[in-house]
Amino acid sequence: MNVLSFYIAKEVLKGALIALLVLLTLYNLFTFSDELKDLGKGHYGLKQIVQFVALTSPTVIYELIPASALIGSLFVLGSMGNNRELIAMQASGLSVLGIIKAVMLAGLVLVTLALLIGEFIAPLGERLGQKIKMTAVNDKVVLNSSYGLWLREGSSYVNVRQVEDDGKLSDISMYKLDDKNRLYETVHADKATYQGKKTWQLENIKKSIISIEQIKVTQLHEQIWESSIAPNLLKIVVVNPNNLSLYDLAMYVGFLKDNHQKSHSYEAAFWGRAVSPLTTFVMLLVSAPFVIGIHRGVSVGARIMIGVTIGIGFNIFDKIVNHMGLIYNLNPPLMALLPSLTVFAIVLYNLKKAKT
Repeated sequence: MNVLSFYIAKEVLKGALIALLVLLTLYNLFTFSDELKDLGKGHYGLKQIVQFVALTSPTVIYELIPASALIGSLFVLGSMGNNRELIAMQASGLSVLGIIKAVMLAGLVLVTLALLIGEFIAPLGERLGQKIKMTAVNDKVVLNSSYGLWLREGSSYVNVRQVEDDGKLSDISMYKLDDKNRLYETVHADKATYQGKKTWQLENIKKSIISIEQIKVTQLHEQIWESSIAPNLLKIVVVNPNNLSLYDLAMYVGFLKDNHQKSHSYEAAFWGRAVSPLTTFVMLLVSAPFVIGIHRGVSVGARIMIGVTIGIGFNIFDKIVNHMGLIYNLNPPLMALLPSLTVFAIVLYNLKKAKT
């Protein structure tokens, strides 16, 4: 790598990190303001709010890196263009392709940073943050893992493997302990539907009564379960596919398929996370047409506004495609790749057009 390429990569990386810091600060301020609405619920105080915002920040950083790359590259390259630095670089022998390669090198650093945060830091921080909030607001929540939700109610422990969008529960197991903390009854139900007034209706139930002499098993079609566990609590702490690492998502998809449960949303999340590095590179490549045939009259602000518009448009298009894929059960890899490939094709067209 020559000195000019290193300089461009360093400046683009610096611009992207500054943009990331600004966006993260704004996002966390809004999050902090939103969390203040829950201040005073249970033991949820300012200390817990600050901990929650800090622990969930890695997830926000991971999600903001593509947008930060776009804004940072446009700001830096726009400034270089208006100051005629890029023209001087091209006059000294650095080609447009060399400039783009330098920008992509900065992207490689950003993608590596995103992968490290997204795979090792963000999932752990998200789980700890959600646990701090939920245990402070409601003491019933014990553990929220990729293999289900554990709750405690009195001397009973409840495991819920899946919470559906309409609030119904699937694959529920209950373990009841006596005064000496010995297991004396287990209940498994395929479905649970909330009836209101702290009442659930269980379906397809298998109940086991455990004693020293024997284990008595009975089958029931339906049974009423009185519980203070409400659907809104379960919706809050249900496993979020967007907050799991690639490995966790792959394991969870396999678990759902093995148990003949719906896994499409988790497959979509898996492929969305898998193509995230490509999204970052595409966002950086968006700045390429702006460094070819540079016009001095185009301000940095105008370039950034164009980049932000493109970024917002890409985000909206990405969400529309993902929702269509979920609604119509379309191929998850294709739906994850389609937005990035579409923008990539548009960028290549503009590059070709700018050269002619």
